[in-house]
Amino acid sequence: MPLSRDAALNVAKVLSEAMPYIQNYVGKTIVVKYGGNAMVDEELKNAFARDIVMLKLVGINPVVVHGGGPQIGDLLDKLKIESHFVNGMRVTDSATMDVVEMVLGGQVNKDIVNLINNNGGRAIGVTGKDARLIMAKKMTVTHKTPEMSAPEIIDIGHVGSVERIDRKLLDLLVESDIIPVIAPIGVDSEGQSYNINADLVAGKVAEALDAEKLLLLTNIAGLLDKQGKVLTGLTLADVDALIADGTITGGMLPKIDCALEAVRNGVKRAHIIDGRVAHATMLELFTNEGVGTLITKEKLQD
Repeated sequence: MPLSRDAALNVAKVLSEAMPYIQNYVGKTIVVKYGGNAMVDEELKNAFARDIVMLKLVGINPVVVHGGGPQIGDLLDKLKIESHFVNGMRVTDSATMDVVEMVLGGQVNKDIVNLINNNGGRAIGVTGKDARLIMAKKMTVTHKTPEMSAPEIIDIGHVGSVERIDRKLLDLLVESDIIPVIAPIGVDSEGQSYNINADLVAGKVAEALDAEKLLLLTNIAGLLDKQGKVLTGLTLADVDALIADGTITGGMLPKIDCALEAVRNGVKRAHIIDGRVAHATMLELFTNEGVGTLITKEKLQD
């Protein structure tokens, strides 16, 4: 059935609005951290996959980094392995690390690859252990109270931070018109595996690839002010001020820190977007309004 005149005009308006954005991003790399509701809701999963395929079709190079915390937790529960968290990070002993590798590098990674391929793309899944893509180092956490004379160092097991991203493998995939899908598992020089926060990996991958944009999908509308309104068009200085005055606190801080560090280290723009909205990636990239918070090094010119 043909579109009505109003519907056809609306489609034309959307395509016309998207055109200058597409022209700006052709040949550029965009790193997308995929997680949250967008990863479990069937409609949102397929919308995300179509967005990624569309980016590739119009000449943009998407690189996907995914999480998988809830899936890891589900399997640990089934195996009757108790989960413990310190400062929001899962304590990862050897048995837990085996589960992390099984879930992230196997089940979740391959499900996303299959999803993209079923929607017309060509994706390949890798972990940070492949070709030593993500070199990691052990992360330790310190804890101190006013009563303590010195901080306590807490060993949280196989939890790591990123030491280096080797971009050669990613360049090879991108140049072959393949969409890389990265599981956030790193390895050290001794071959030990590490579970790494997916936001952190996405930021470091974006830095290593000199990405035009870093997109972090979340389960909220974006960065909110104290009245609950979405903030956007923020500079690094703006975000620092929002942290200082207590607007940004708690669980949003690690995600913001990843975005800030990426922008400070050369990524042109970072976006914290609402993954609960279908086609959030396309809406943020190709429309004037977007669906989240944009962070840049300096104020954008109108």
